[in-house]
Amino acid sequence: MRRYSIFAVAREALRYQSGWERAWRAPEPKKRYDVIVVGAGGHGLATAYYLGKVHGIKNVAIIEKGWLGGGNSGRNTTIIRSNYLQDASAAIFEKALQLYEGLSRDLNYNVMFSPRGLLMLAQSEHEVRGYKRTVYANALQDIKTEWIPRERVKELVPIINLDGPRYPVLGALYQERGGTARHDAVNWGYARACDAMGMDIIQQCEVTGIRTENGEVRGVDTTKGSIDCGKLAVVVAGHSGVLANMAGFRLPVESCPLQAWVSEPIKPVIDVVVMANLVHCYISQSDKGELVLGGGIDHPNNYTQRGSWYTLEETTRALVETYPIISRLKMLRQWGGIMDITGDHSPIISKTPVRNMFMDCGWGTGGFKAIPGSGWAMAELVARGEPGPLAAPFGLDRFREGRFIDESVAAGVAH
Repeated sequence: MRRYSIFAVAREALRYQSGWERAWRAPEPKKRYDVIVVGAGGHGLATAYYLGKVHGIKNVAIIEKGWLGGGNSGRNTTIIRSNYLQDASAAIFEKALQLYEGLSRDLNYNVMFSPRGLLMLAQSEHEVRGYKRTVYANALQDIKTEWIPRERVKELVPIINLDGPRYPVLGALYQERGGTARHDAVNWGYARACDAMGMDIIQQCEVTGIRTENGEVRGVDTTKGSIDCGKLAVVVAGHSGVLANMAGFRLPVESCPLQAWVSEPIKPVIDVVVMANLVHCYISQSDKGELVLGGGIDHPNNYTQRGSWYTLEETTRALVETYPIISRLKMLRQWGGIMDITGDHSPIISKTPVRNMFMDCGWGTGGFKAIPGSGWAMAELVARGEPGPLAAPFGLDRFREGRFIDESVAAGVAH
């Protein structure tokens, strides 16, 4: 892999950009791989990358029914944080944040990580108590967060209306290290690094069946033919239940759309990320000047990559009440992704009833921020056949045993 650098940029400028190589190949699938990863989104690509980098497994195919990064990892709002309440959640999201902090250097690709700070507004006494509890929990988890009063919120977010007509702002949970990254850059950086290790990224290749023998996975049938494998990692977000059904078992997940939208570009008005869970809205500003906006999930369950007018209207109402200055902005574009949500709103990183088949799913609205940590934990599970400390709490057996990791507010409502 040719390294990117300021010298490479200068050299290519002198020869009219004629020397750049393709970031990744477009190979035809081989007959057999040691590991097949289904899903070329951020989680799947990160899984493959850490399989190669950490565990030395490089005979890997990443297959994708559409195009690389065309699912949830290309349809999100790029928020990154680790201030979760439960120990298991905080551990894996903090691992992800730590990896994000060095990811551009690690991949030799600018993922545009921006630790601009993240606020979670408290707009009821119940939220005040809950967020202060999170501060104490994060302190025990060695994650730095703080409770800030409403006056400090106004300093950080001058455009906010602290005395909204429905719910006033009483303060906020603040994580200074939180922020955003560029979703496409994360996908492309991981893809380029995987290709450089000799892995095959196979796009427009839909899985139509999973072949098993004596309870063990043998390979997959695809629109590009049958491919054998030693191990199978399924990382397909909202379509996880579909792939599980192909293998003969059911997952405790539901699929719902989650929509977001961006405004027309304007001059900088907000330089932090702000979430308001009670009224279901959040906001940040992109480097192009667009306000990135969104809220809670849409219902009922479905597989559409769009949202409902009802959710769009309710979230916009909450945004305008909280930030009146944006009321006259025009919406530039809108999109949706397919969320996979478990009963306790925490992910599944687990072995399955089929030997050597592993699932990574159930991230709800928290998938993008978890990409590096999820990939690290899933790669360890696939390589060793048993979960490491990050993945162990998120096994399928917790639903049978009643060991729920309740993150219903953090992962099921907000981002």
